[in-house]
Amino acid sequence: MRIEVKGRNLTVSDELRQHVAKRFKKIELQVSELAELEIELFEERNPRVADSQVAEATLHLKGVTLRARDASPDIVHSINMASEELARQVKRNRDKRRNRREARATSDGLTAAPLPPVEEEIVLEGHLITDPEEPPPEVSSAA
Repeated sequence: MRIEVKGRNLTVSDELRQHVAKRFKKIELQVSELAELEIELFEERNPRVADSQVAEATLHLKGVTLRARDASPDIVHSINMASEELARQVKRNRDKRRNRREARATSDGLTAAPLPPVEEEIVLEGHLITDPEEPPPEVSSAA
């Protein structure tokens, strides 16, 4: 998974990048290597907003895009909360895809219940043969 960390009104240090990589490691193990994760960290400049440190995470997967946003007074806490929210979404998405795949497989008959056992009977030109070791009866032809 490729992780891109962006900062707006905030400088992103190497320590912050390492923290992001550490927190999103759990998600990285659950998604494909082709997934792209964009983390945008920014600070609200409005003094009336108490939760001014915001972390927005956008995960681009095959066919779906997941987003998480969290705000708190501390940027590290915002990152942690966004990663937990995104992890829940990834798990839910993975379970949903798995359930759909299983439902499709059962509707196609791939995992249907096995047929009940049938006693072996061989019918040869109208004669019922119950023992396959027994030679077939002579059939007369009237042609």
